Amino acid sequence: MHGSAFFRYDIDSMLDLNFVRDNLPLVEEKLRLRGMNPAEVLKDFGEVDSQRRQAITATETLKAQRNRASEEIAKLKKSGQDASAQIAETKDLREQIQEKEKTSIELEARLQEILAGIPNLPHSSVPAGKSAEDNVEVRRWGTPPKFDFAPKPHWELGEQLGILDLERAVKLTGGRFAVYWDLGAKLERALANFMLDVHTREHGYTEVLPPYLVNSASMYGTGQLPKFASDLFRVLHGETDLWLVPTAEVPVTNLYRDEVLDAERLPVSLTAYTPCFRSEAGSYGKDVRGIIRQHQFQKVELVKFSRPEDSYDQLEKLTQAAEEILQKLGLPYRTMALCSADMGFSSAKTYDLEVWLPGQQVFREISSCSNFESFQARRANIRYRPEGKNKTEFVHTLNGSGLAVGRTWLAIIENYQQSDGSVLIPEALKPYMGVDRITAKKF
Repeated sequence: MHGSAFFRYDIDSMLDLNFVRDNLPLVEEKLRLRGMNPAEVLKDFGEVDSQRRQAITATETLKAQRNRASEEIAKLKKSGQDASAQIAETKDLREQIQEKEKTSIELEARLQEILAGIPNLPHSSVPAGKSAEDNVEVRRWGTPPKFDFAPKPHWELGEQLGILDLERAVKLTGGRFAVYWDLGAKLERALANFMLDVHTREHGYTEVLPPYLVNSASMYGTGQLPKFASDLFRVLHGETDLWLVPTAEVPVTNLYRDEVLDAERLPVSLTAYTPCFRSEAGSYGKDVRGIIRQHQFQKVELVKFSRPEDSYDQLEKLTQAAEEILQKLGLPYRTMALCSADMGFSSAKTYDLEVWLPGQQVFREISSCSNFESFQARRANIRYRPEGKNKTEFVHTLNGSGLAVGRTWLAIIENYQQSDGSVLIPEALKPYMGVDRITAKKF
């Protein structure tokens, strides 16, 4: 399904090498805040970096010696003198230079490997913590519905209504896939259309429909490769270098890979609806019932490209746009600031939106909204030219689910269930659905 060999990356495509070198104690402190052992992440960074610089310096010294010897050879030949000793010296210097250059390349590859494995550093506003238990609730919206009956989980309701078919999905593909029938399928489509309409009409996002297959360069740019290859689905077809997208964040962010954006265009706000494919490696045994954790699910994604000085304001706006979907649907939720140890690899700061699920009596994540600062932009080489400056700078990238459609689907099923087993349609979705409620039907 995946391999460990990818293409070669430039050395400043991860965290900036000079920054890591000049701020090693800070990097180590931030890694500890993430719950990581700096020695395991940084490995022999200092030694490799030092050896690489020594090899480069030695190479330049040898090249200078070779140049002087070559000049001496030219003078000796011009005056008719014997230059055999100098010629032998230049041959020896050439061999030494080749050996040093080979060493430099090997050390640079090792340094690239180390730098590629260093996660983004948490922003100073991120709460310190050791696990999800240390995440901080920022705000809460809505009141969980009260029932005069025992509310059911979505997998029971979906089966009884004839709109969710997990058994036939196993027959078609295997576990962690789903088949939606009739109004179940229509609800999924209605939610996607509703979300896209809100984000484009009310929040100024531009809709884009990207490919669902991307190359390794794209996966690297947003931080999925090389560290998380086991969480991905790779397409093996001859020499094809393609992966199924785990989220629209990957193709949409990489639309501007190796490009320089005009400063006046920023912020650029894009939204996309795509299927998402995740192997969920290491999650087996978790959320095995229903559609909480699937290998394939659909999602509306929000992606922003921002000036660095504006990116945290843009994070708040992006998060609010995702929250507004929940509010319009009348779904109770809470907004959580993830602690330093619970954030994703590429994130500098993340808010999770957690929707209330009465059938399970829990809050479950329905969106993660993150600021990656320049981490992804550096890897994907996405720059902008500030007004009045000749030198380009890296943009800041942000993204968030606006929302995960399947989890919104199940949140509606559980929150709007009725005593007779039917499910009411939220007012905001009625124009998209054409019905007021979902009632039982068999297929």
